Amino acid sequence: MDREERMRRAHDLDVTVWVGKSGIESVVDELDDQLTNGDLVKVKFLRAARAGSSTDETAQDLADRVNADLVDTRGHTAVLYR
Repeated sequence: MDREERMRRAHDLDVTVWVGKSGIESVVDELDDQLTNGDLVKVKFLRAARAGSSTDETAQDLADRVNADLVDTRGHTAVLYR
């Protein structure tokens, strides 16, 4: 599946992982499980989770921790693929 196809599929996805004040450490296991069960996961970064970092930086850090690819970020939402 190419990036364009992933973007098309991601458009209709609901957010299933929310990153809040506990940071990305608290969602790594859940995200890893969801990526194992499906190939695309949409993640929402709440203001407290970003702590001065950009959504792109935080999303890339999270993607690296679960061995996934960052497909796209829009606003404070990211789509990860494995």
